[in-house]
Amino acid sequence: MIQPTYNECVEYILSIPRTSSKHTKHTKPGPPPDNASLPHTPADIRAFLAFMGNPAMESRFLHVAGTNGKGSVCAYLRHILSEAGITVGMFTSPHLVTIRERIMINDRLVTEAEFVAAFQAVKEAAERFSHYQNAAFHPTFFEFLFYMAMKIFFRHAPEYIILETGLGGRLDATNAIPSPKVCVITPVGYDHMEFLGDTLPEIAGEKAGILKPGVPAVIWDEREEVTRKLTAAAAKTGCPLFPVKPPDIKILQIENKTIDFSFHSRYDMYVRLCLSTPAIYQTANAALAVRAAELLEDKRISWDLIRGGLLRTHWPGRMEEIEKQIFLDGAHNEDGIKAFLDTVRADGCRGKRFLLFGGVRDKQYGRITDMLIRSGLFAEAAAVPLLNSRSLSMEELTQVFGGCVCLPAAVYEDVGAGFAALKRKKKDEDAIYITGSLYLAGQIKRGKEKIL
Repeated sequence: MIQPTYNECVEYILSIPRTSSKHTKHTKPGPPPDNASLPHTPADIRAFLAFMGNPAMESRFLHVAGTNGKGSVCAYLRHILSEAGITVGMFTSPHLVTIRERIMINDRLVTEAEFVAAFQAVKEAAERFSHYQNAAFHPTFFEFLFYMAMKIFFRHAPEYIILETGLGGRLDATNAIPSPKVCVITPVGYDHMEFLGDTLPEIAGEKAGILKPGVPAVIWDEREEVTRKLTAAAAKTGCPLFPVKPPDIKILQIENKTIDFSFHSRYDMYVRLCLSTPAIYQTANAALAVRAAELLEDKRISWDLIRGGLLRTHWPGRMEEIEKQIFLDGAHNEDGIKAFLDTVRADGCRGKRFLLFGGVRDKQYGRITDMLIRSGLFAEAAAVPLLNSRSLSMEELTQVFGGCVCLPAAVYEDVGAGFAALKRKKKDEDAIYITGSLYLAGQIKRGKEKIL
């Protein structure tokens, strides 16, 4: 069999419908037939993992679910562990520039050769599995990448594996793993309601599906209805909860794109920590990671190493300074935009602030844009369509921003034109903020518009 190229593998994976699960067998890279059904159940996932030999199941797992901040918590945990000299694999989503960002070993992306080998192994196993059960079988987009990650982790045998759920938790492919060492549920908010439910308790119930008997779980305790649902689910499961609350975090200083804060540890003491970011919301994500690291009770992890791991963590697309006083943030739902605006308010900008916005139509964009427009933080805005089929169109953006009294705004035909218009107006003391979608963040970082 001729081995596909890396680009052929990527093209194949990206062609899989995001909610597909069954396709007829075909033998070479190219779009799978579009006869999709619902994603597989955790039992199906476990059966296929067993068929592949249960790769990487000897590692210790850290399982992270939630609405906002999952990737950041994973990144902070990875750096804390690697700072202690511990080998760690990490599976996250989405990616911004290259699909290989989703699978990491310590501080490096998997190589193209590793990606191709894992792709071949999963694709061939799926074809054999179809023959074995005498029924067509094909993983969904997310499942395919998860299986590839497990094959790659098997090869490298990391001591710990950090898994970020895709959408929910209960039915997520990553929930097929055996009991993890620790679970984390980040702040729960409104997102993906078409899959998870219309109310916060419904959404929290789906996230709580990762809880396991006897496995300690860290949760963000701020919304009463969410905490009540998670507490009830934990009690039913037999899972000990270790909440982190806003009063556990005290901001000490924000200066030179860093944040000094103190955190109330498990041992009833405050420890001083520092982050290399201006994003205030990252203090909550770092605190969740620290509490999870405490619960591992791994003697190799000291407070000095925790401090070092946090300080060297840089998570792309989260209030990332891509040029001087030009910040890129992937906030795309109400809670994310609120956290984004809280950070902008505290930025100490001495000049004007400009906003570049691009979003997708299935992300409550009316509420999100209203929050941005009425914040009073921006002198001018540019709205742009994205290179994505779900993007808000120029007509939809004009409806939202056209004739806006609170904020002078213009709609441009693409990201490059909007960014160039704002950059021409920016002076040294001014700042440009780019937000609205991780697709926008990824598009800018890939440089497809040649704007930087």
